[in-house]
Amino acid sequence: MNKIYKLMAMLSIVTISSNAATKMVEYTVKSGDTLSGIAVKNETTVASIREVNSLKKGQTLKLGKVLKVLAKVKSIDYKVKSGDTLSAIAVKNSTTVSSIREANSMKKGDTLKLGKVLVVPTEAVTIASAKTVKKSSTKKSSKKRNSKIVKHKVKSGDTLSVLASKNKTTVSSIREANGMKKGDTLRLGKVLNIPSKATTSKSKKKTRMASSRSKRGDKQLAKTLKSAKFKKSNSKKSSKFSIGDILFTGKSNKKSAKMIKLAKNKLGRRYVWGATGGKNTFDCSGFTTYVCKKNGISIPRRAIQQSKHGKYISRKNLKPGDLVFFDTSKRKKGYVNHVGIYIGNNKFIHASSAKKKVVTTSLSKNFYSQRYKGARRVSTL
Repeated sequence: MNKIYKLMAMLSIVTISSNAATKMVEYTVKSGDTLSGIAVKNETTVASIREVNSLKKGQTLKLGKVLKVLAKVKSIDYKVKSGDTLSAIAVKNSTTVSSIREANSMKKGDTLKLGKVLVVPTEAVTIASAKTVKKSSTKKSSKKRNSKIVKHKVKSGDTLSVLASKNKTTVSSIREANGMKKGDTLRLGKVLNIPSKATTSKSKKKTRMASSRSKRGDKQLAKTLKSAKFKKSNSKKSSKFSIGDILFTGKSNKKSAKMIKLAKNKLGRRYVWGATGGKNTFDCSGFTTYVCKKNGISIPRRAIQQSKHGKYISRKNLKPGDLVFFDTSKRKKGYVNHVGIYIGNNKFIHASSAKKKVVTTSLSKNFYSQRYKGARRVSTL
């Protein structure tokens, strides 16, 4: 009898159409399950399940028992073309390299022959795991929408890291898309498949427009500050004032004076990363946040956010109370990570991590002069 079951199981595997593949999966027995029901769900046969799990006819299924099921997986026939790799074929068909190898009895390192017809599973999991299929397909379709494969002919000086950076992808993704191993060298003229981040023309246009508007705004403001001239009424002598001088009069001038006074009162107080005045300790942006808050001015907490808040001020138009920003990273990464308050006479006050306390420093000091990233006026807000 066992021989008959084995023969039936083998026949059930052989009779699977050429447009399908099989995959061994685990199925946990639930209440109400029968062998025939499990077989139907996984498009296999009762004989096949019995054979794989050494079950006898009439043997009952125990709740929670894990069965091995040789399940049917949907697939397509794919004819190998020039430049194809297993990873590229897998990406195109939303499957995995291991699934293709398994469906075609291929080993690692086996080469693809031009014109060979492969069985490519188009479902990485089986019907028995429908929920997993749904999640997997959602992730894959999302990746598919957000990335595309582009062809790149290797030129002199190209490296995987350079290509990855240009195409907003990773070295491992390029290796996977081209079936490359660690240490493989790039040959001049070789055409690589590169998964690159796809940005829609609409979003590109929006980004360009936003960037253009921002640049135009900053340039216009700087130009206005430079060229604005005001004449004193009923006076023979004419005087020149910048917009900064006009804005800095009256209430804002008093507020700035109070800011400087409070800031100087904190000279020598200890620098503590993340501190905003508790126990009289500060980090750089915590110090500026504290001083502004005590003077009724609300600003963002982090230095990089503060550098986008308030009104842009050119370096030559700095007034006491303006926030000044720097890139103090070792390799000058190009973004703001430090902030202080300008106090006049080309000096600023700040909570210094290097000095471990609140100090005043000259803007002419080599380190800060080279790393200066701009200024914002918040005292008039």
